[in-house]
Amino acid sequence: MIQYLDNIQHKDSKNFFLIAGPCIIEGEDMALRIAEKVIQITDKYNIPYIFKGSFKKANRSRVDSFTSIGEEKSLEILRKVGETFNIPTTTDIHENEHAALAAQYVDVLQIPAFLVRQTDLLVAAAETGKCVTLKKGQFLSPESMKFAVQKITDSNNQKVAIIERGNSFGYTDLIVDYRGIPTMRAYAPVILDVTHSLQQPNQSSGVTGGRPDLIETVAKAGIAVGADGLFIETHPTPETALSDGANMLRLDLLEDLLQKLTRIRESIL
Repeated sequence: MIQYLDNIQHKDSKNFFLIAGPCIIEGEDMALRIAEKVIQITDKYNIPYIFKGSFKKANRSRVDSFTSIGEEKSLEILRKVGETFNIPTTTDIHENEHAALAAQYVDVLQIPAFLVRQTDLLVAAAETGKCVTLKKGQFLSPESMKFAVQKITDSNNQKVAIIERGNSFGYTDLIVDYRGIPTMRAYAPVILDVTHSLQQPNQSSGVTGGRPDLIETVAKAGIAVGADGLFIETHPTPETALSDGANMLRLDLLEDLLQKLTRIRESIL
């Protein structure tokens, strides 16, 4: 997928690529600070980097959960991040109309796991001509993602990748079946969503939990079995994040992790 992004750095490094940023856009200053820090690290280790931030969260557990600082405001911030640092940006979309809207501001459109079977949404994303990432539903087999990919390619768009984000394991946990990564790589490049794979959904509080202590373990395994890219949500202070703080990586821990992962990547090439 990254070969289609003209503004991505280190494209020829043979390293894995990284999608990283806050779960949701909380403000311009924070988005710029996170992007700047991640760029410093990815430049050091020759990692192609895409900045991620949701402009709106639609799939929240509770009606009083935080959803956005404003759709247009968030999209403008994403555009500013991309233009300031000359890097590609991505955001998730939840409605057909969001595809054309978000495509005016970002380089990659992400389809959420809960919506990956929504044909009209996938076609709308594909028809923008942007790169499209498809999160595998927690309820889907790796083999079934072949048909989601076909919805994009049959819409005359070859710029597609799959994001693995774990499978439901009981009501309140997720587990990654690493056998699915080579299976899905036959259909499209595969990105391992490390932090969402460590969510613990359906908590009695109505707020999703997580196991950030296992981020390094899951990420190492993903690189070892051949994931093309990693997806990591990161925040300077996850405990104060407005969304998904329970499973995010603290920003000051990112460099040590990426250094280790780069060594693993080098060892398997």
